[in-house]
Amino acid sequence: MARPRSDSPPLFEFIDKPDFAFETKAISAGLWPCAGLDEAGRGPLAGPVVAAAVVLDPGNIPSGLDDSKRLTAAQRDALFDEVLCKALGVAVASVSADSIDRSDIRKASLEAMRRALAGLPVAAKSALADGRDVPPGLACTCRALVKGDQRSQSIAAASIVAKVTRDRMMSVCGSNDNRYGFEVHMGYATARHRAAIIEHGASLRLHRISFAPFRD
Repeated sequence: MARPRSDSPPLFEFIDKPDFAFETKAISAGLWPCAGLDEAGRGPLAGPVVAAAVVLDPGNIPSGLDDSKRLTAAQRDALFDEVLCKALGVAVASVSADSIDRSDIRKASLEAMRRALAGLPVAAKSALADGRDVPPGLACTCRALVKGDQRSQSIAAASIVAKVTRDRMMSVCGSNDNRYGFEVHMGYATARHRAAIIEHGASLRLHRISFAPFRD
């Protein structure tokens, strides 16, 4: 007797490259345009959290879109330019370190995504957000996707735009204040960054005082 097939998902889901399947479903459901939402900069000790919203052109999707963390800096830069050239709409928003300290990084990340979606030049009828949470206050329906930047090409595009934008912002910070090496570590808690904090203290309005090691 044949064993019944389980409808449970596999314990270890294999994810290769993001595709356009979620967006295609949105088109079929009449929920197009569908925007991908992602953020960069939740973990650093300094700088803003930056989010991007991207509505791709279904007939002109850049090749090689992927989670920004799985791409080299050169690949991200090239895809950043391509997304801006080919997408139907792109918007970027950020929440400052001061605002992160007054709230928390989770709320700040979701607020940055909300602002990015609101800034799109095309009105989205639906959105796909990376992570477990749907940003509050959106003007359209939204679905949260865990590891969305590895599953949805729109979210992957947003992750690239957010990451490149934030890295360039931190590079400017590094050129204006060379004590911390922001242009190298982008505000993350590297040994060089921690040593600079011990030597120079916190940078006013740039470091997140609510984060360790400042709390300690």
